[in-house]
Amino acid sequence: MVITNCIQGDLTPFTPTADRPWNAYRARHLLRRLGFGASPEAVEAALQVSPSQLVDQLIDEAIQMPLPDEPEWAYWSISDYDSEEAIQMAVMQSREWTVRWFRDMAANGLREKMALFWHNHFVTRLDDYICPSYLYQYHKLLQEKGLANFKEFTHAIGITPAMLVFLNGAQNTRFNPNENYARELYELFTLGQDNGYTQTDIEETARALTGWVDRAEFCAPITFVPNLFDPGSKTIFGRTGNWGYDDVIDILFEERATEISLYICGKIYEHFVHPEQDDAIVAELAATFRANDFEIAPVFRQLFKSEHFFDEYVPGTQIKSPIDNFVGLLRDGAFPTDNRELMLGFIYFASLQDQQIFDPTDVAGWPGNRSWLNTNTITLRWQSMELYVTYLFESAPERLRTIAKMLSNNSNDPEVVTKALADHFLVKGLTNETDLMAAVDAFKAEVPQNYFDEGSWNLDWDIAPAQVVLLMLELIKQPDFQLL
Repeated sequence: MVITNCIQGDLTPFTPTADRPWNAYRARHLLRRLGFGASPEAVEAALQVSPSQLVDQLIDEAIQMPLPDEPEWAYWSISDYDSEEAIQMAVMQSREWTVRWFRDMAANGLREKMALFWHNHFVTRLDDYICPSYLYQYHKLLQEKGLANFKEFTHAIGITPAMLVFLNGAQNTRFNPNENYARELYELFTLGQDNGYTQTDIEETARALTGWVDRAEFCAPITFVPNLFDPGSKTIFGRTGNWGYDDVIDILFEERATEISLYICGKIYEHFVHPEQDDAIVAELAATFRANDFEIAPVFRQLFKSEHFFDEYVPGTQIKSPIDNFVGLLRDGAFPTDNRELMLGFIYFASLQDQQIFDPTDVAGWPGNRSWLNTNTITLRWQSMELYVTYLFESAPERLRTIAKMLSNNSNDPEVVTKALADHFLVKGLTNETDLMAAVDAFKAEVPQNYFDEGSWNLDWDIAPAQVVLLMLELIKQPDFQLL
C-alpha cells in the first residue's frame, strides 16, 4: 500500500500565529512524539513556554536524568547464583527489570522513548543471551547514549556482552571468522541494506573484529584476547592496514559519513514524524548530524522545533505500538504505576500483540506502524484497554474525576466534558457529529436527561468517575485512539 507524505514546511523553527496558535492540541502532539503521552498537567505546563523552549527542556531533561539505581546483580556471573536456583533467579531478575523499564517509560518520557527506539535499532534478544547482567548492561547503554554521540554509541554497542553473544561476536576468532556482526553493523546499524559496502568489506571487517571472545564462565564479562585476533592486513572501504575494532569504527564514520547520516536520520524521521520519508528534510537533518560530529541531540532539536514537525499533516500519521498504546494511556492520565501485577499484565498483552520487550522479532527489529494492526491485534487492544479502564474505576476514581474537571474547566455540560476528554485522549478528537453524540450518550450513562437540562448534574456527583469510564470505553474503540 502506498503511503503519501503530504507534510509541508521546512526546518525553520515553528512560530505560532493567530491561525496556528501554540495550544493544547500542538502541545499534546509534541509531548506524545517526544515521549509517550501528555497528562493535562504536562500540557498546561507546556503552554507556559514557547514550543522551542519546550523542546529544549524535554531534551535537556532526558540527557541530564539520572540512571536507575544499579541492581545488585548488574555484573553477576553464573557462580554468583545458588546453582540450584540459577535459572529461576535469572528469569525473575530479567522479568523484574522489564517491569522497572515499563514503569520508567511511564515516568520518564523522552529518555525511555529513545531507549526503546534504539532497542529496535541495535537489536539484541534476551532469549539468545539469557543473562540478566547482560540485559542490564545493554539497557543501561540504550539509556545513556540515546541522545548522545552516535559514533560512540556504535562503538560501545558492538562490544557489550548482549550484542557479542546475540550476533556471534563472542565466537569470532582469527581461526574461524564469523561475519554476523560485521554484516549487521553495515546493513542494519549504520548504512542500510546494500548501501556503500561490499561482501569483501564484510569479510575484512569480520577479521578486524576478531578476538572479543574471552568469557570465564556463563554470564561473565566478555573481554579481548590478543592471541585470537587476526593480525593480518585488511582492506576496508579501500583502506588497508592491520585494522582492529577501534579502526573499523573510525574508518566507517570517516569513509561513509554521508551514508550513515542519511540512513540514521531517515530512520529517525520515519519513527518520529511520518512513515514515508521526506528526502529534502532528511538530507538537511543529515547535514546537521555530520556538522555536529554525529551528536544526536542537535538533530532532535532541529526537527522537533520545526515548521515541518508542526504541520497539520503530521498528527495522526503514526500507528501506536502496543507499548505506546499502554504507556501512552498511563501518561495521558498520569495514572498510578505502582501495581506490579498490572505492569506485568501490560507487558503480557504487548507480547501477545507481537511486541515483547527485550525480544524483538528478529535482528531487523519490529517492523512497526501498519504491521501493528490486524484483525487479531485490534481485538486484543480493545480487550486489554477495556480491562484497564474498568480497573481505573476501582483503583483511581478520583483521578478520573480530576482529569474531567481539569480538561472541561469543571463544566456541568455533558457535551463540553465529552468533547474535552475526547480531544485529550484522541489525536484529533471526535470531528464527526454522529460519533460525538454517541460519545455524549455514553457519558450521560443512566443519569436522567432532566438533570442535565436543569444544570443540577455536575462532576462532583458520586457517579461521575463511572461516567468517565463509560466514555473512555467508547473512546478506546475509535480509530483515532490507535494513532499518534
